[in-house]
Amino acid sequence: MTVAPESPTAAAASPGSSLIATLPGHWYTSPSVFRREQEHLFEALWFCAVRSADLDRPGAFRTVRVGRESVLITRNRRGELRAFLNICRHRGARLCTEESGTVRRSLQCPYHAWTYDLDGKLTAAPNLQKMPDIDRAERGLLPVALREWLGYAWVCLAEEPPSFEETVIGAVAERLGDAAAVERYGVAGLSLGRRISYDIRANWKLIVENFMECYHCATIHPELTDVLPEFADGLAAQYFVGHGARFAEEAEGFTVDGSAGFGRITGLAEEQDRRYYAITVRPQVFLNLVPDHVIVHRMFPLAADRTLVECDWLYAPEVVASKRDLSKSVELFHRVNTQDFDACERTQPAMHSRAYRRGGVLVPSEHHIGAFHQWVTDHVPTPEAEECP
Repeated sequence: MTVAPESPTAAAASPGSSLIATLPGHWYTSPSVFRREQEHLFEALWFCAVRSADLDRPGAFRTVRVGRESVLITRNRRGELRAFLNICRHRGARLCTEESGTVRRSLQCPYHAWTYDLDGKLTAAPNLQKMPDIDRAERGLLPVALREWLGYAWVCLAEEPPSFEETVIGAVAERLGDAAAVERYGVAGLSLGRRISYDIRANWKLIVENFMECYHCATIHPELTDVLPEFADGLAAQYFVGHGARFAEEAEGFTVDGSAGFGRITGLAEEQDRRYYAITVRPQVFLNLVPDHVIVHRMFPLAADRTLVECDWLYAPEVVASKRDLSKSVELFHRVNTQDFDACERTQPAMHSRAYRRGGVLVPSEHHIGAFHQWVTDHVPTPEAEECP
């Protein structure tokens, strides 16, 4: 069945109402919508791919799904990160089939043994000496733009990537009021204390929307609202520029039971102490800043109804090196993650329902999510007619 698509701002709310409309349901279920999002968002904008420290030596590599592409990120012999499409230039075989690993000096296609150095140049292939006309640089791996920031490698598949300063650093500056505020946490110099991956049966936009609001916090996040009492009132930290939610007076730290955490990160301003800041860096990163650690979520949308989230807990190097017990610190946001992702998975089936065909509504404390919806529709073109699932 083919129908004209619903306007993203259609229905669900009356003019002048305190309720504003969400995206219609098919934006969360349609494979064709998801394909357009892959093309116009994940393959066109800066995408946070890997933590730089994960590639800890020359020859280390990691493969990452970015939109519809597999991207190969390596550390070359000079210690620099490089990114390429993970495709052999001979006949298109996947070059690296493992998610991560280490090679000595080169990357070799397992199909016909075309071999590339860690800068992507073609260095060897069967009978290559008999083909003197081949330009080894031209037949090298196709490069992908890469920037390092906050200790992560960000990649962009666009031929002309958008300004990193405006779209990534600018998003953080817009939220905090000043990009220097995040630099005080020294995120690039922190160490990985824990990493947990979550395989979520929900559309990536539901996860973003959930992270942006706290209307649900009093209902499903008892541990979080014990530490951050203002969240029980339904106002998210992201609602106000520069605002960080204040810890409860009785909370000694950002832990599952309010017990003490670790020493304040060196360099933080006094006004950043005992505060939680949440930042959405579109399209797929969440930053969570507290005085003694930083939590980074990276989303990898795999299908219209499936999203992988990799969550890193980062601490001062001496905290990790001392092997101090991180469990109470990690457990607080692990519970928040589990509670949030369960809610998203409960919501996803309803996106198919006729009851959500024209979408739902946002209450006033969620109105900033409407700006996210507008951002999505501004970037993702809608065809004149769309197939209904």
